[in-house]
Amino acid sequence: MLAVPATLRLIVTRPAVQAAEWVQQLSVLDVNAVALPLIDIAAVSNLAALHQAWLELPRYALVMFVSANAVVRFFAAAPAGVVWPGTVRAGATGPGTTAALATAGVPSSHIVAPSAAAVQFDSEALWAKLAHENWPGREVLVVRGEDGRDWLAETLAAAGARVDFVAAYARAAPAWRADALALLASALAQPRQHLWHFSSSQAVGHLAAQGQRLAVPADWSASVAVASHPRIVQAAWECGFGQVDRVGADVTAVAAWWHSRA
Repeated sequence: MLAVPATLRLIVTRPAVQAAEWVQQLSVLDVNAVALPLIDIAAVSNLAALHQAWLELPRYALVMFVSANAVVRFFAAAPAGVVWPGTVRAGATGPGTTAALATAGVPSSHIVAPSAAAVQFDSEALWAKLAHENWPGREVLVVRGEDGRDWLAETLAAAGARVDFVAAYARAAPAWRADALALLASALAQPRQHLWHFSSSQAVGHLAAQGQRLAVPADWSASVAVASHPRIVQAAWECGFGQVDRVGADVTAVAAWWHSRA
């Protein structure tokens, strides 16, 4: 295990809005956290598709949201006077998405999600809540970014459901401003004074790509990261991190991990 000094910073790499929320919540838990968003979230150009999806919601048995960003962007595009149908369930893969749905006004009785005590939060965990149902002939809408993992959609289709997709947002590599580059340089120069929190394999990929653009390619072998899912853990290993731990996806679990190392 790599030794870590008592004074640390935790680098939160979620998209900007979520990263700011996490930094604020972590500060309440006495964690010295700083945001370094590694994914930019942007609006899609085809708002007409989102408006049409809202108008057609009543025909779906389930609308599955891949992330909190999908929820926020989808509800922001709701046509005037159109509300969530009382007969439609919303699927979420984790607590962040579940919370976003509740904030958007979807009743808790209409939300299908893994238990808060689940080992991991992903499409497989959500499917475990849905697999017992009779899916042939039923329709499902997946609200996601302009691209994304299709495992749950393919699984539902194999079970007989008809699956549609709508893009609610676009994901891109971050714009590396001067403050972000300074934080990156600090983390590389003092790896044992910085811990990394990754919530997305794509975020790890963006960090790796930026590291390769530096005059001296980034060396992460003395750096420590934490992630909530095996795929993200694997991505961090492949990026070259010297240690990657796996903990729960919620703020309190990450805070407990940080305090265990400080």
